Amino acid sequence: MGLLLRTAQSVLSRRHFWGWLNAVFNKVDYERIKAAGPDRAAAEWLLRCGAKVRFQGFDRWHHDYNGLPTGPLGRYKIQAIDATESCIMYRGFDYLDGLKNVEEIKFHKCIYIEDVCLERLSSIESLQESVFMMEVVSCGNVTDKGVIALHKLRNLEYLFLSDLPGIKDKQTTVVRLQKALPRLDVALDLD
Repeated sequence: MGLLLRTAQSVLSRRHFWGWLNAVFNKVDYERIKAAGPDRAAAEWLLRCGAKVRFQGFDRWHHDYNGLPTGPLGRYKIQAIDATESCIMYRGFDYLDGLKNVEEIKFHKCIYIEDVCLERLSSIESLQESVFMMEVVSCGNVTDKGVIALHKLRNLEYLFLSDLPGIKDKQTTVVRLQKALPRLDVALDLD
C-alpha cells in the first residue's frame, strides 16, 4: 500500500508542478506589451506556451521563441494562431487585446481552454472584426455555453467543432450560432 500511495503522490506532485509552470507561462506582462507592442508580446506568450503563430505576409508558421523575427515595432502582425496542444489558459488572454489582424484560430487538444476562454476571446472588439475561421477540437472543458459565445465574432465564416464531450445540445447550439451569424458554415464531428 505504501508504494501505491507514494506513486500517487509523485503523479500529483508532477501535475501540480506543471500546472504551476503553465500558470507562470500565462502570466501577463503589461510592461512588455507596452514596450514591444501587442503582436510581439502576444507572439512571445503563445510560443512560450507551445503554440504557433503566422504573421501577415508569411507562409511559414513560427514555433521557436528564439526564432521570432526582429525589426521595427509593429512590423509583424499576427494573422493566425495554432494553439494545438499548447498550455495557453484564460489567465494569458489579455495578450490578445490589441491584436487587429488575427483571421484564423485553432484550439486543438488544449486542456486549459474552457468556456471563459472562448467568452473572453469573443469579447475582444478587434477580434470580433478580424476572425473569420476557427477550429475547436478535443478541448474537454468547452461546453455549449462557450461555443455559443462565439456569436460575437461578427465575421466568423467557418467553425469546425470536433470531439467536444461538453457539447450536450449540438442542434440548439448550431441553430443559435447560425441565427446570429447567417454566413457561418459550421462543420461538426461531435458523435
